[in-house]
Amino acid sequence: MTSPMPEKPALEGLEARWGQAWEESGTYRFDRDQATRASVFSIDTPPPTASGSLHIGHVFSYTHTDVKARFERMRGASVFYPMGWDDNGLPTERRVQNFYGVRCDPSLPYDASFTPPFEGGDGKSAKAADQVPISRRNFVELCERLTVEDEKQFEDVWRKLGLSVDWTQSYRTIDDRSQAMAQKAFLRNLARGEAYQADAPTLWDVTFRTAVAQAELEDKEVPGAYHKLAFHRTDGEGDVLIDTTRPELLPACVALVAHPDDERYQALFGTTVRSPLFDVEVPVVAHHLAQPDKGSGIAMVCTFGDTNDVVWWRELQLPNRAVIGFDGRFVSEAPAAIESEAGREAYAQLAGKTVFSAKTAIVEQLTASGELIGEIRKISHPVKFFEKGDKPLEIVSTRQWYIVNGARDEALQQSLLERGRQVGFHPDFMRVRYENWVNGLNGDWLISRQRFFGVPLPVWYPLDADGNPVFDDVIVPDEASLPVDPSSDPAPGYDESQRGVPGGFQGELDVMDTWATSSLTPQLAGGWEADPELFELVFPYSLRPQGQDIIRTWLFSTALRSQLEHGTVPWTDASISGFIVDPDRKKMSKSKGNVVTPAAMLDDHGSDAVRYWAASSRLGTDAAFDPQNPKQIKIGRRLAIKVLNAAKFVYSFELPSGEFSITEPLDRDLLASFAAVVSTATEALEGYDHARALEVTEKFFWTFCDDYLELVKERAYGATTPAEQASAVLALRTTIDGLLRLLAPYLPFATEEVWSWTHDDSVHRASWPTAAELGEVGAPTGLLGLVGEALIGVRRAKSDAKASQKTPVVSATISAPAAQLEVLRGASSDLAAVGKIQSLEFVEGESLAVTAIELGELPEAAAAAPAAGAAAAAAGSSAAPTPAAGA
Repeated sequence: MTSPMPEKPALEGLEARWGQAWEESGTYRFDRDQATRASVFSIDTPPPTASGSLHIGHVFSYTHTDVKARFERMRGASVFYPMGWDDNGLPTERRVQNFYGVRCDPSLPYDASFTPPFEGGDGKSAKAADQVPISRRNFVELCERLTVEDEKQFEDVWRKLGLSVDWTQSYRTIDDRSQAMAQKAFLRNLARGEAYQADAPTLWDVTFRTAVAQAELEDKEVPGAYHKLAFHRTDGEGDVLIDTTRPELLPACVALVAHPDDERYQALFGTTVRSPLFDVEVPVVAHHLAQPDKGSGIAMVCTFGDTNDVVWWRELQLPNRAVIGFDGRFVSEAPAAIESEAGREAYAQLAGKTVFSAKTAIVEQLTASGELIGEIRKISHPVKFFEKGDKPLEIVSTRQWYIVNGARDEALQQSLLERGRQVGFHPDFMRVRYENWVNGLNGDWLISRQRFFGVPLPVWYPLDADGNPVFDDVIVPDEASLPVDPSSDPAPGYDESQRGVPGGFQGELDVMDTWATSSLTPQLAGGWEADPELFELVFPYSLRPQGQDIIRTWLFSTALRSQLEHGTVPWTDASISGFIVDPDRKKMSKSKGNVVTPAAMLDDHGSDAVRYWAASSRLGTDAAFDPQNPKQIKIGRRLAIKVLNAAKFVYSFELPSGEFSITEPLDRDLLASFAAVVSTATEALEGYDHARALEVTEKFFWTFCDDYLELVKERAYGATTPAEQASAVLALRTTIDGLLRLLAPYLPFATEEVWSWTHDDSVHRASWPTAAELGEVGAPTGLLGLVGEALIGVRRAKSDAKASQKTPVVSATISAPAAQLEVLRGASSDLAAVGKIQSLEFVEGESLAVTAIELGELPEAAAAAPAAGAAAAAAGSSAAPTPAAGA
């Protein structure tokens, strides 16, 4: 990989050049033939969602992981660093519908010859009725076709950023291999009794007819109204008045709830009341989520008006009397709890109506019965919507699939807590988020979704003689046949002609929640049971990197699946990145419209500069980013440029021939100081503190450039004896070689460029520097810092005299405490050379200072253009001249 040293090094073009070189040479490829279980460092890389777009937060957190990966690789580990793509998701479905003019109908059979009506539609005016219905398998194929294009764009950004991913180790969460693994894991959960079916509430968008994930929700402020209703006490002691914004859900009421500390309702807890209009007896219960200052302080619990209703229903073990169907209309049959003839007649006036029409109808009935008390009070309040929908979400009751998670199994809960204690969290305070989630679970994990672009739940149901599904008698495939799609594949033992007919079968149409697949990323990337040799090498993984907001979802669900399937932790360590926030300290998100996309940043500033910005923040810490003034990125770019220039200066000196060593006190002190930096940086990276390692390395690098290079450049040019010159050149080369390796995880392009000028291999395959390789240099004496301070004093004296820095010094006197003087004398010749001091004297004093100086005359040739040298000296540094100044 050797390349010639350019006359003027530049950052431009390095990403394309070295990205291609790394790919061609397999620099980051995982060599399983050379790997052993003890040597492997495996990373459970987060698979970004391919149906969206990358943003600056991705660059931020993935850089943190890449720094660790590069460090471990240089330390000799066989790094397994795959990249996955989380393909399935509702945004992709919407995009495919609009792009191809289709919609999914899972009841239709697969058409192998299907061609979409068109490609490239914007879908802004498309109506569902105009879209061609196709089978789920056909629909998924179109989703796959479109997401592959997204993934190519994502990969281009990751490569430009310099992620040292092994691109031969990639996977897609929707490909056949991943589907087979996800379905196999589910079938084993089912066989062990860890997966089961139950009726449950689901957040539902009535327009798209689908369940909606928590991450897809947003609150919108909408007009509403409080209605005061009278519930009648069964003991005849009067009425209990409640305020509700959803009077239409009165037939679904299952309880009244108040806060346990609310003194107004203490006497009512444990009693019952009867509902207006429908005359259904419901209990009055206590729960901490009830808000004493909201309305009358006592609420109507309905199945289901909002997410609080779901929590109350679960935790208080209340019955389910759902009345709203998938289409957003009231179901035709009244809840069985409505037994009175008057109540059933009241419900009949709601059946088939939309929520809006039902509200109007029930308000009229309540007004007529006198059970609507006082005036209706208009308000404005937040209501949950699907982020792409325009109607409020409903919560409907559906048959769903669950996986146990410890909410109702104390032994499993305790084992999950123990697994959490076995994982090293970085930073450690993030561990409590995992433990709080496990301890606070109140229901098992609902994994079924009424979507199409996902992994199908691999089950069928037999139909009885009347054509009704027997849900308790599940038909499952054998593992060898996976993956399967029950919506288009016949059940085992049946043929397609028996689908949907009495005595035949019915395929499950639901798919798994995306987390049900993503929770298996260690298995997907590691080839669980498909490639046992690889899986044995990488599992349990060394590291799970991820965001703090998905500890309760991705981290927990992965730990759960690993416990259920393998009885172990999935990784030994978890690194948790913070958020990117805007200048107002608000989290950046697509819904807020304040996201910055990374492509333009990488083009404008260079990848090394962007990586420097990302790596400057510690794990678990939020970082503010102002795209209008990216100060940290500019600092990173300046550092990368300085690396090119400083290294060019150092490598301009040829290594001495013959038997020479590093003997001069200043050179040895430099190496002793550098040894301490190497030890500190190494310890920091071992502890996942990449920011600390960068901080100490960068500080030393600038000291090396601004002080040491200036102090020894005359000696390095040969102004003294060959042994003294050799000592300087050897120290320069030794230190820059070590610094390049310390900086390589952060600035991979600049360091690789410089390394290639004098080395045959890649810096990213070079060994990580150690203090031992610097030799027996002893402890730092402080000479480098002292002589640097003295040099600043000499320069300041020249500046105060309004003289050029090239002006010779006839004599100078430097005072310092006795202990410092003893150290300073070791670099007197270097200080005299760089300061152009003819006679240098040291005297004892209270502090280090230039106490006397006599300036000589600047030679006529140098005086002609005194500013030119100063300008060159300042290149790349605002603090002091750069090494190139004396070249």
